[in-house]
Amino acid sequence: MPAVRLPFRRSRLAGRLLLGVVAAAGTTVLVLASPGGSRAAGAPVNVFPVPGGHVAAPSTQITFRGVPVSQFGTMIVSGSKTGVHAGRILSDSDGRGGSFLPSKPFSKGETVTVTTGLNIVGGRNGTYSFSVADPAGPIKVAPPTTAPRVRGDINRFVSAPQLFPATVNVTKLPHGAAPGDLFLAPQDGPVQRGPEILGPYGGLIWFKSVSKGESATDFRTQTYQGKPVLTWWQGTINGGVGTGENEIYSSSYRPVATVRAGNGLRADLHEFELTSQDTALVTAYYPVHSNTRGVKNGSSDDVVLDAVAQEIDIPTGLVLYQWDSLDHVPVTRSHQPAPAQSGHPWDYFHINSVAEAGDGSLVVSARNTWAVYDLSHQTGTTNWTLGGKTSTFKMGTNTSFMFQHDARMLGSDEITIFDDGAGPPIVHRRSRGITLRLDFAHRSASLVLQDEHQPGLLAEYEGSLQPLPNGDQFVGWGGIPYLTEFNSKGRPVFDAHFVGANSSYRAFRLPWSGMPLTRPSVSARVDRGTTTVYASWNGATRVARWRVLGGGSPTTLKPVAGGRRTAFETAVRLPHHEAYVAVQPLDRRGHVLGTSVAAKVP
Repeated sequence: MPAVRLPFRRSRLAGRLLLGVVAAAGTTVLVLASPGGSRAAGAPVNVFPVPGGHVAAPSTQITFRGVPVSQFGTMIVSGSKTGVHAGRILSDSDGRGGSFLPSKPFSKGETVTVTTGLNIVGGRNGTYSFSVADPAGPIKVAPPTTAPRVRGDINRFVSAPQLFPATVNVTKLPHGAAPGDLFLAPQDGPVQRGPEILGPYGGLIWFKSVSKGESATDFRTQTYQGKPVLTWWQGTINGGVGTGENEIYSSSYRPVATVRAGNGLRADLHEFELTSQDTALVTAYYPVHSNTRGVKNGSSDDVVLDAVAQEIDIPTGLVLYQWDSLDHVPVTRSHQPAPAQSGHPWDYFHINSVAEAGDGSLVVSARNTWAVYDLSHQTGTTNWTLGGKTSTFKMGTNTSFMFQHDARMLGSDEITIFDDGAGPPIVHRRSRGITLRLDFAHRSASLVLQDEHQPGLLAEYEGSLQPLPNGDQFVGWGGIPYLTEFNSKGRPVFDAHFVGANSSYRAFRLPWSGMPLTRPSVSARVDRGTTTVYASWNGATRVARWRVLGGGSPTTLKPVAGGRRTAFETAVRLPHHEAYVAVQPLDRRGHVLGTSVAAKVP
């Protein structure tokens, strides 16, 4: 919508003309306003970038949370180099806030002052400022790694020749384990990468190959708008940092939404969590020029990766919340040495999980500070720190963790963590899943449970720990190609591993019911005069039996054979030769769920 110019009037306070932006959702309106015309009042309003922040991106939006856009009133957004900015005001989908989207980017290194009549938390009389970082350019893209080929490392199917999912070998059957299927995202191919659902015994249920050169991570089920959905991240990975986007698919395997990071950033591989408010928590990495003179090998101009957590409004794509590590955690807290050579990005923090806690706060894990942070979901301030160099809690016997992943609150006073224990350097002899109890009154942490594989495994990267409804814990060993379920006493009740030297960033056991909208697949082969029909339906979970139709033409098919579903692909021998065949999947009650196209028998 074109800008609307209103009559100018001179500000008595400033003694000069000031361009302001009046809140009018979806429009660009230029007006004159006096910044001192009214004092801030009303409900508290949280803003992002935060007051005093110094790593905002030049293309940042300015987020206001706490009042609807109809109450924004007049505001002025002015850069110390670029002057007053025009832009648009867009409302968040929940009506509890909105964002100012400047018409042009801010300039690196400048200070941006925002003047409003709102009660800005951290501001003064409705006014606050933040600084714009000096970006160091995009994160470089590296070709994905491929696992060395070994016999049986992928599945092959006659009826689905386009699929080459990685194979998992179950070595301890799930007797006594929790119900549910296995959710993985093999990162090393070896032929195709993508989200993969396996049954309790390792048989394929669904696989989707991502584009060549890309990988998928954090594949699981979540709830969105009251319905179960599949979610994952996909994109390119370089040195443990990802650039891509997040996907939400329905139970019929159709896209529901693509969630991208905001403020000019690309979504990272480490987190995609849907919140109780149907928003999305994502991570991103932002290379910026920074002064690191306070550390060994530091200089006045190093490239540092700012670790970013964002909350995204899925319908609008607007940023509702942003937390920047460089605004809250100094580089001196890192256990990762700064690069000896200048110009190499320093990943001093390495954010690898963001989770919503029961009290509404956000729990962030930082691999390279060996610490977990509990953050205010309103202002981003740190409520407490667990581990690292400045722990709020005294770490009890066997509670210290290093290079950890996947920190999640379990109730109000327990937290689960995958403790890699190795980076390098190797600090622990083996990786483990741990549950810690936090005593807030005495500020101490104690060990409740630890899960260790026998024989021991040591993962130098990635990993996850999932508490299950029956009290078990499901551990994905990250860079080590294993997944294990432990009972409440720490004893394994399920164990499996990739056939090849593969890895899955996280692994889950979750219930799932899927009904694809595609047709079932069919193929036929003739060997020594015997016709065998192969039937599959990628993603279908309700198939109990297969019915084979045969006939002399595609229009004269009738039932000729059948059989119980045995795996992803079921083979059925025909009693006699048919010129054409089709298949129909049946549920447990014998209801037809679909019909394939007719295939000519060779």
